[in-house]
Amino acid sequence: MTVSGDPLASLFKPVQPPTAFEQTVERLATAIKLGFLPPGGQLPPERELARQLEISRTTLRQALTALTQSGLVTTSRGRRGGTFVADPLPLPPRPRRVFAEDELRAFLDHRLAIETGVAIRAAERAAPDDLDALLELCDDMDEADEFESYRQADLRFHMGLAEAAHSPRLLEAMAEVQSELDEVIELVPHPQEVLQRSNDQHRALIALLRKGDADGAAKAIREHVEGTEYFLAGMLPKP
Repeated sequence: MTVSGDPLASLFKPVQPPTAFEQTVERLATAIKLGFLPPGGQLPPERELARQLEISRTTLRQALTALTQSGLVTTSRGRRGGTFVADPLPLPPRPRRVFAEDELRAFLDHRLAIETGVAIRAAERAAPDDLDALLELCDDMDEADEFESYRQADLRFHMGLAEAAHSPRLLEAMAEVQSELDEVIELVPHPQEVLQRSNDQHRALIALLRKGDADGAAKAIREHVEGTEYFLAGMLPKP
């Protein structure tokens, strides 16, 4: 797996001391969680990954050791050896969080700002191939027979939207938003009617992006994000 020309190129931007080790662990764990390093997939070679993160191979190996101890990756030796994402990934139970109203509002405000900016830039910059890829993900969501499959396609859709904006900083911000969103949406049920409406909004957004309609795209993504906000407000457990 290479890191150039895909979202990993932005997620794996250089880390900074004095927390290079911690940042490396976080970057790799996030890439695994978001599915850009899929279960069973091989991580890039140490030399390449260390170069991209601008860290020593010693620091990288320490981070990989931590990920191995957490069960997220495995290593093997020999000609076909390397570091691989665990398959299946460990699924330790997480405590059900209770989000305070101001905490949830702050997250949703941040999400709205990022998604709106991404939609505007995507309307201005997206290539036809970018939009074709998004449409394929809509098809995947229509065909998903369980929420986990739907969510993975939905996550890739929003990351693909950020890719279509051709802005590494926005792609990084979208990855952060989607990682935080996982913590929220796992706490609520996912009725099929809600998922279908959400995907219909995805398709409507793509149509606006094809027209280069930045204002329309901003309005559409706001409706999409705020729809999620209202749904969560009604369904999340209260403190």
